[in-house]
Amino acid sequence: MADNEQPGAEVETEDDEHVLDIDAEEEVLSVTYEITSYGADYPVDGLVKRLDRGDVQIPSFNPAYTESDEIRGFQRGFVWNRPQMDRFIESLLLGLPVPGVFLVREKSNALLVLDGQQRLRSLQAYYSGIHAGREYRLKYAQEPFYGKTYEELDDEDRRRLDDSIIHATVLRQESPTGSQQAIYSIFERLNTGGSPLQPQEIRIALFNGPFLQLLGELNEDSNWRELYGPPSKRYKDHELTLRVFALFEEFDSYFRPVKGFLNQYLENNRDRTPEDSEELAGLFRAACRHINEAIGVRAFKPVRALNAAVLDSVMVGVMQRLASGDITSHEQLKQAYEALMINKEYRAATTYSTAGEESVAERIQLSTDAFASVA
Repeated sequence: MADNEQPGAEVETEDDEHVLDIDAEEEVLSVTYEITSYGADYPVDGLVKRLDRGDVQIPSFNPAYTESDEIRGFQRGFVWNRPQMDRFIESLLLGLPVPGVFLVREKSNALLVLDGQQRLRSLQAYYSGIHAGREYRLKYAQEPFYGKTYEELDDEDRRRLDDSIIHATVLRQESPTGSQQAIYSIFERLNTGGSPLQPQEIRIALFNGPFLQLLGELNEDSNWRELYGPPSKRYKDHELTLRVFALFEEFDSYFRPVKGFLNQYLENNRDRTPEDSEELAGLFRAACRHINEAIGVRAFKPVRALNAAVLDSVMVGVMQRLASGDITSHEQLKQAYEALMINKEYRAATTYSTAGEESVAERIQLSTDAFASVA
């Protein structure tokens, strides 16, 4: 292996970006399940009404924008095409059995859809009469359903659709103060489709709140965008921002796997107000600005790929320095960075077993020490 070559696999995302995150997704969460489940049969029209009222909620994967935003206001995961949608609805009209759904009963008693959003959103679209901004008429269906909206169905067919039963398995956290780690783990296990959700997408579904809104806003920071690159369709950039915050604030309590650590941190901070996060957000923006101006867009890419371990440690180290005052010498910042990149212990901690407690402790401490004396 060449001196400057880093081990590990480059993870290619949908946006053709390359992020080297050796510790990432393969590690298994160790979870104690304090969950009960029960079955419930819902008529289709009742499910659609509950969806429209918000009593049944399909996760929104857009923490920074409202659903009315035409560019990024969308719910990731709706991947069915029209033939799939129409044939599912036709199956119900024909009285055929269909797969059930998995729901989670929240503390508010609302039901969160873990598995089955394609089916439920197809039904909601058909009942509303609109899909993708156009009138929804069944196109991939046999007579007598072909070409009909919900309102144009024969009375008998409409009643059959309304009364069709969809079975739901409802999960409930047994302990009111229990961790959402178990729900996350179940979501992850159910998430086996052709385009499975990534960890941050699951977190957005389960832990949405003001703190995730903040992550979305910070990901629009111009310096962060230059350092990271184009926005990630799978929210890897949001996840790395979360990782920086978690290690900055709770470095001493880090544990592996990293996704479990991030889940716990986010669950504890999901309702944190913008006022309570103002200092943290300011340090993040300032660190991005100084790193971009002093080091440039290769700061987190010591070889080719963006190295997540380099990113989290450099960001935390610079934020720790900024917590004691502004940086005035970009030349010293650059020199400290260059010395860090050739430090053998640091390189080992950012290229081997990067999720291990010892590796995380080593690289964060080395980075913090490296930037501490920068003027």
